Amino acid sequence: MSVCVIGGAGYIGSVTVEALISAGYDVVVYDNLSSGHRDAVMPDVPFVKGDHGDKQLLEQTLKRYGCTGVMHFSALSLVAESVDNPLLYYENNVAKGVTLVQAALSAKVKFFIFSSTAAVYGNPQSIPIREDAPLFPANPYGNTKLAFERLLRDAGIACGFRSVSLRYFNAAGASEKCGEDHNPETHLIPLILQAGMGKRPFVSVFGNVYPTKDGACIRDFIHVLDLAEAHLQALGYLEAGGKSDVFNLGNGKGFSVLEVIQEASRVTQREIPYQISEPRKGDPAVLIASSEKIQTILGWSPRYPKLESIIHSAWNWHLSHPNGY
Repeated sequence: MSVCVIGGAGYIGSVTVEALISAGYDVVVYDNLSSGHRDAVMPDVPFVKGDHGDKQLLEQTLKRYGCTGVMHFSALSLVAESVDNPLLYYENNVAKGVTLVQAALSAKVKFFIFSSTAAVYGNPQSIPIREDAPLFPANPYGNTKLAFERLLRDAGIACGFRSVSLRYFNAAGASEKCGEDHNPETHLIPLILQAGMGKRPFVSVFGNVYPTKDGACIRDFIHVLDLAEAHLQALGYLEAGGKSDVFNLGNGKGFSVLEVIQEASRVTQREIPYQISEPRKGDPAVLIASSEKIQTILGWSPRYPKLESIIHSAWNWHLSHPNGY
């Protein structure tokens, strides 16, 4: 089976490509390199530089490589940016998403895996968050991800292809080859590690007055290798005749920002300077996604749930790639 990984030169996409190759799939990477890295793609994997809004090139690529599956990692994902520039997010995540689905249908793609987000739930009413929780995104980013999920559902019903959307919060960690290299960096663990390497003066902790054990926000961190495995299992589920569905991916417990800093300091044996900043508007105190459904239906469970393992893999990658790719 041949799979086209849209955004396969990015962080999660590149690790998933590694997993697909190891599992015996034929893979082609399609990426415009706006935030991905050509060096994150294995040399023997076919690569097409293109935007997922380019219907003609998408169709040509999917047909040329006989792709029956698509994995989509090309959505924009910065919450603050989505608030400042919602039209950019609706253009990239929804309008170009329509083009991607049109191209997939034209090329007779059967299976579609979407890298979604638990941000579709907004400020949750209960923790851990289940798939049947109310869907009230708190920002344009979450709105656009939910819109594309619904597009997949409606197009699948009308046109006969099946899809899985995977909802999760904070991907972290690295494989031996592929890690997190964003510019600018906005994710907590690489920011912490950069502070430990002296590449930034400190890490900002946005608030310490939340109703948690240490006053800091608690978040759900999941190893990128576990995310990649979930994408493979979702694809296998569809290949075996599974119906279109959505699944949460969670670690089973959350870690506070201060706990992450403390654990990173222990793992790296470096001091991690941090400063308490004003809480960000709309930041919930606790965000943890339930993985009960995907564990029951797909048999997925995280192999690397420990925060130590997540940070250790990321630290090793940053040490071996001090300047990124």
